[in-house]
Formats: sequence, structure tokens, C-alpha cells
Amino acid sequence: MISSIKATVPTATINGSDSIFRKRLLSPTQRSLFLPPLQVDSSSKSEFSLSRPLHISNVSCFEPVRVQKSLIKCKAYEAEQSQPIEREEAKSAAAQKVKIGIYFATWWALNVVFNIYNKKVLNAYPYPWLTSTLSLACGSLMMLISWATRIAEPPNTDLEFWKTLFPVAVAHTIGHVAATVSMSKVAVSFTHIIKSGEPAFSVLVSRFLLGETFPLPVYMSLVPIIGGCALAAVTELNFNMIGFMGAMISNLAFVFRNIFSKKGMKGKSVSGMNYYACLSILSLLILTPFAIAVEGPQLWAAGYKTAMSQNGPQFIWWVAAQSIFYHLYNQVSYMSLDEISPLTFSIGNTMKRISVIVSSIIIFHTPVQPINALGAAIAILGTFLYSQAKQ
Repeated sequence: MISSIKATVPTATINGSDSIFRKRLLSPTQRSLFLPPLQVDSSSKSEFSLSRPLHISNVSCFEPVRVQKSLIKCKAYEAEQSQPIEREEAKSAAAQKVKIGIYFATWWALNVVFNIYNKKVLNAYPYPWLTSTLSLACGSLMMLISWATRIAEPPNTDLEFWKTLFPVAVAHTIGHVAATVSMSKVAVSFTHIIKSGEPAFSVLVSRFLLGETFPLPVYMSLVPIIGGCALAAVTELNFNMIGFMGAMISNLAFVFRNIFSKKGMKGKSVSGMNYYACLSILSLLILTPFAIAVEGPQLWAAGYKTAMSQNGPQFIWWVAAQSIFYHLYNQVSYMSLDEISPLTFSIGNTMKRISVIVSSIIIFHTPVQPINALGAAIAILGTFLYSQAKQ
């Protein structure tokens, strides 16, 4: 039951002789903040006497208007009502898995294509320093055009960014050139078998130079890595010391690249595609003078004539393809790293090695002994176990 109480309010008397208050009352421009605007009818004449006191019977109408706020109602729903939300989350997770799968497939495919064309170029044109320079130059040019045409958003960098990037670029340049030198001397499969031993270098450098300790399973995973690489190297039919040392130097350089990258790029907003683009540009500036000093334009010109006479115009396509695909596969790998965890990335990198080794053996008809294949399998298995134990 709702009851109302009407309060009796004493009447207020306005003295008609008070001219000041009367002037304020009668002024049409002065309105109270609490009163709604009054509609004044100019046609009607209202007369009242000021000789008598004015009486206001009730002031309840002068109370400020209270706006009733709408209430937010909270209701409890049954468990079945949450099914649409769960479906949306499931769809989002499935879409993310598909996206990562596409990244991985693209990454592996581009890497396989790069290694094939890179080996074709090095067989016809054995100048790894120039080949490495061209791959960095092509990627840098592609990104500069993308930034100029606004296909990709240019990175926001400063002098401090380039200072922290410099040691990363030095290590990246050494690793890239060393790997290219290795592939110019030995089979692609052998280079990647040796490069699968990179985790062993990472642990040893972190332990003895940085003082970082690891759990026992991490150290145990190095046994199959080192043993498998050694077995593959000993049984390699086309073993070459320069090719072997190039792959080893590449492993060591990329370990330092990762260490410098983790230390120097903390808190930086540039990542993924643009980060690798900046790395390529700086590496190109570092590598170019060394490539000219080591090989030189005269050797390049003589080698070009020989390659064109033996292979024809398709040699130009090989050079262009290896340069373009080198940048693309590295770019996709950095984009993948933005989307996935380091553990997933390590597993993907391991699977990439397998795809490159198998495809290069098939395409180039590389002779492989069973004991050599066993060593490669053991090394790759150790890399997978390392990625699991590290996390």
C-alpha cells in the first residue's frame, strides 16, 4: 500500500510596498534555476492589486524537479545462455590457429624456394658476398617503396633505435654471409643439418659469457644435437671445411644476434615486418664495403659473363628470385613471431629445417648415406627436445 502525506506549509506573505522585491518578481528576464519557463500570453491581461498582500498558498510546486534515474537491472541467466559466447570464443581460437597455420606454411614454402634458387645462383655464380648483398638490397628496396607508397606504415624510429640495432645488424650480417658461403661450398642439406645445432651454441654462449644457468633437461638435449651434427658431418660425402666452418660461424653469429636483439630492443615499438626491414637496411650498409673489398667488381663482371653464357637469361631470374624470397621468408618469420610464443616459433623453425633438408635432397639429387640421414634425424630431434626443455 502506498500512502501520501500532504505537508502543510505556512503561507509566505509578500508585502506589496516592498518595491525592490516586487521589481525582481515582475521582471520577465529573471527566472529561477528551479522553475520551468513560463508561457506568457500577451493577449491576456492579468491584473492584480499591489495594495493587498500576495499570498502563496503552497511552496511545494517550487521544489526542484528530481529526475528519476533509470535503474540498471541485473539478471541471472541459465548456463545454456552462455553457449553463443563460447561459440564465438571457439571460432576466434580456430581462426587464430588457421592464421598461424597459414603463416607457418608460407614461411616454410618461401624458405624452401629461397634455398633452391640460392643454390642455383651459387652453383652458376660462386660469389657469396655479392649474392648476400643483393638479397639485402632487394629487401631494403622493397620496404622503402612500400613506405613511400604507404602500402606499409613507416616505422617511428630515432637515433637511439639505430644505435641499439647496430650490434644486431652486425651479427645478422655475419650470420647471413657465413651461411651463404657455406651453401656455396657444400650441399644445402648439409648446411642446414649443421645449422640445426644453433641451440647448442645458444646454451654455451649464455652459460659461459652471460652466466645464465639452465635446467638439466636443457643440457641433456644438447647431447643428441651435438652427436647428430657430428655424425652427419663425418659421414657427409661432399664434406668441405670452408662450408662446415661457414655454417658453424653462422650459428654463433645468429646466437649473438638474438642476444643483442633481446637486450637492445626491449620497450621499442618497432617490431615484426618493419623491424626486419630496418635490420636489412642497416645490414646492407655494413656489408656493401666488405663485399667490394673481398670480391670486387672485376670478379663480379667476369663471373656474370660466364653465368650468362652457360645458363642464359634464366640466371637473372634466379638472382631476382633468391633475393626476393630471402626477404619474404624472413619477413614472414618475424610476422609469425609477433603472433605466436617463442616455443611455437622454435618448433616451427625445427620443422622448417626438415622441409628444407628433404626438399633440397630431392631437387638436387644429393647422395645421402643411411648413417648420414640418421645423424640428421638425431640432430633435428635434439633441437625439438631443446625447444621443449627450454620452455
